[in-house]
Amino acid sequence: MKGVLLVNLGSPDTPSPKDIRKYLDEFLMDKRVIDSNIILRNIIVRGIILNTRPKKSAEAYQKIWWKEGSPLIVLSERFHKKVSGKTDIPVALGMRYGSMTIKEGYEKLIKQGVTEVLLVPLYPHYAMSSFETVEEKAKQVQKKYFPQMTTEVLPAFYNKPDYIKVMANNIRKNIENFDHDHILFSYHGIPESHVLKSDCTKSHCKLDNSCCDTFSKCHATCYRHQCLETTKEIVKELDLKEGSYSNSFQSRLGKEPWLKPYTDFEFNRLPQEENKKKLAVITPAFVSDCLETLEEIAMEGDKQFKKGGGKTYKHIPCLNDNDDWVDVMVDWIDLWAKKTKK
Repeated sequence: MKGVLLVNLGSPDTPSPKDIRKYLDEFLMDKRVIDSNIILRNIIVRGIILNTRPKKSAEAYQKIWWKEGSPLIVLSERFHKKVSGKTDIPVALGMRYGSMTIKEGYEKLIKQGVTEVLLVPLYPHYAMSSFETVEEKAKQVQKKYFPQMTTEVLPAFYNKPDYIKVMANNIRKNIENFDHDHILFSYHGIPESHVLKSDCTKSHCKLDNSCCDTFSKCHATCYRHQCLETTKEIVKELDLKEGSYSNSFQSRLGKEPWLKPYTDFEFNRLPQEENKKKLAVITPAFVSDCLETLEEIAMEGDKQFKKGGGKTYKHIPCLNDNDDWVDVMVDWIDLWAKKTKK
């Protein structure tokens, strides 16, 4: 019997420093998030970050926390419920970090008689610190606790036409009555070193547009290339004019170089250097609104842009439990079930 396991990032149980510290410890000690050796990672995470960041993060989480709980969890649950209601295939939900674990997701499926699982990392793009860590963790859990099951992974869907269409429709709907002169595609940032490590050829990636625009098999695991391709496809769908949009990368951590340009820098540069005063921001690396979109972009981004000289600002919500997005996921699930049907 076939079943599906949807997996998102996860969240602290509450917006308290104690629960955030516990969550950040699991998240940042993941070798695919901070890929230093274990000794250095311990020093960085447990010796420095966890002694300062939980309190600051708690203040941010408290700004966006809902009565029902963490927005990412609530929205993921809503999406899961809608998807489950539109397919005959059993569907479970798990999180890479925190509560609602991947193991619990497998347990729910096996109780329903599932032996073949489609793992769906809820990330459009491939990156070590997101898609890859979900895939590897799920395989470890399945092999250790559920050897009688098999797992197939839905590939990154950054350029799938139906995903691009729902993304474009979401943007179109949200800017229909918003007077804007620029759209900023703000993707979650990753260290440049992660991009280089994901290059299976060990020679193609140059971290410039020449390598991203030149075909290579390494594009299957190149986060930067995939982000830029998402923008290109959405731009085509919306028929945006050159100069009316741009890309950036947010949420960097530490002092090593991350993918550029940085979103917070762009909030100042766009109004000051390009005279872009009316900005709409979309965050295509996320399918569910969360701390990085609701606080960093919707709240802090608004302040930064206007402080830099901007006049009007709009954060475009993620797809969340958008019905069109639900239908796309259901189509992918049903297609997988038909293709693998014996």
